Order: sequence, then C-alpha cells, then structure tokens
Amino acid sequence: MKKNDCIDKSGIDYVLKTYSDGKSVTVKELQAEILKIMDEIHRVCEKNDIKYCLIAGSALGICNYRGFIPWDDDMDVAIDRKDWKKFVNAMKNDLNSDFYFDSYEIDKKYNTIMGPTMKVRKHGTYIEEANFLLKNRCKRGNGIFVDVIIYDNINENKFIDEICRSVVKVIMPFIVLFDNLHINPILLKSFVVWFSNKYSRWCESSKLVSQPISVPWEKFMHEPVFLKSDVYPVKLYDFEGRKYYSYNNIEKIMKQWYGNNCLKKFDGEKYIETLPVDKRKPKHIKEINLDGEGPRY
Repeated sequence: MKKNDCIDKSGIDYVLKTYSDGKSVTVKELQAEILKIMDEIHRVCEKNDIKYCLIAGSALGICNYRGFIPWDDDMDVAIDRKDWKKFVNAMKNDLNSDFYFDSYEIDKKYNTIMGPTMKVRKHGTYIEEANFLLKNRCKRGNGIFVDVIIYDNINENKFIDEICRSVVKVIMPFIVLFDNLHINPILLKSFVVWFSNKYSRWCESSKLVSQPISVPWEKFMHEPVFLKSDVYPVKLYDFEGRKYYSYNNIEKIMKQWYGNNCLKKFDGEKYIETLPVDKRKPKHIKEINLDGEGPRY
C-alpha cells in the first residue's frame, strides 16, 4: 500500500455540537486538543523508557490516513502489563500540570470495568460521553481524554479465556447497579482488578495479548486477541505530522480486528474509503466544551 495515497480526508469536518448561539465544535477541533494529550503521553513515555501502542481506530487511522480517521472522536493507547506500574508512577511524577489522569490506582471511585484502565485528561475542557450505564465518578474533572488500556497476557485456549472473562461479566451488572445507586462497589471492583492481575500472571508464557479480562464489553468469543509477535516490538508511524508507536505488524492486526475490507482500496487512480458513508460518524460524545470545565449550551 502506498501510504502517501491514503491521506485524503475529503475535506469534510464533522460537527459534534452546535450551541444556542450558533457556534459549533467540530471533530477536527476536538482532535487538535486530543493530540496535545497524546503528545504529553508520548513525552512521558519516552522520558521513562516506556513503550506504548496506538490501538483500535487510532491504529486504523495510521494505515488509512497517517493520522485520525476524519470522524474519529477519541484516541486509544495500550501499555504492556509489565510496564503498567511504571507508567502509573511516571504519570504521577512527570505529567505536565495542564493534564491530569483518572485510574483505579489513584481513585477507588474509578470504574474498573469502564473499558480503559486510565483516562488522561486535559484541564480547561469538558466532555460527557454517550454512556448511559456508567458515569465518571472521579472528582478531578470531566476533561477531554485519551483512553489508556493494559495489554495483557491471554490464555491460548479460547474457551478457558472466555470462562475467565465470564466471571467479570457476571459481576458487571452488580457494579453497574450499585454505581447507578451512587454506592461505590469497591469490594467488587477490587476483586475484578485482583482477578485480572492473577489471570495475567497465570498466562505469562502465552503467545497472545489483548485487553484485560476486566473489560466485559466485547462480544462473546470475539475479543480482539493478537500474537505478541505481531504487536511487539512496536514501531514508529506517521500520525498527523508526528511520530507515534503502534503495532509491529499493523495491517495484519487491523484486518484481524476490523475485517479484510477495513483498509482503503485502490480503484486504479486513488485509494478510497471502504466504510459505508452512513457509518462515518462520531459516536462517543454527548456534550463537549473545549473552552471551559463545564457544559455549554
């Protein structure tokens, strides 16, 4: 694939929110702010010799656009399990004061089954996710964010892996119930963290890696699981004029995750987007304000 032919973003900018005064916030404006957070994560990781990996839609954006997918309204980063404690300590000690982060290690109100293991946020901004099950209970704020997740050791027996994931899936409704009753189910959340850590140590010799079993939201038997040799060692790729790390075998992993048709196709003259037009839309945000720490209407 000729990467230089995969940059055209068709000139479309997607509107996230229009306020009562007629002013709008677009995906491009949000992406510009998200890049500031990602630049800081990259800086902290480089300073502390921690390798991260852009994953999911962020990695697909590398393949198709050398940056953000035009309608993508978030960014996803993975940190290897063995580097997680080091990463948390680095964020505690080296994160610039323009940013802050939420994770279970520093705030037991953080929801361990939310998906990301950490959210790195930017001061002076506000976002409300389109998530009707779990709310942000941490008190530092609701700034725009980059999601950071552990990449964990995964059992090579798919059925054993699913049985272990099912333990968390059984607990999930009770965590959601208590959370929505404004009761912090700290014992249940602590068990999920302990169980996930124990599972990872048990599978340390596995050839497979994925998001931890503490993430209960993937479809049964369809979790995105990859060979460690396809993920590591991570490589530097172009991303919006920067260099960020992602998968060692990025195109193979994207096809595993999103299907063989996920990469742009060459029509004889140019590369074209394969995702249907009606699915090209931002999907994570309910309310947003890039100029203040509360909602604007």
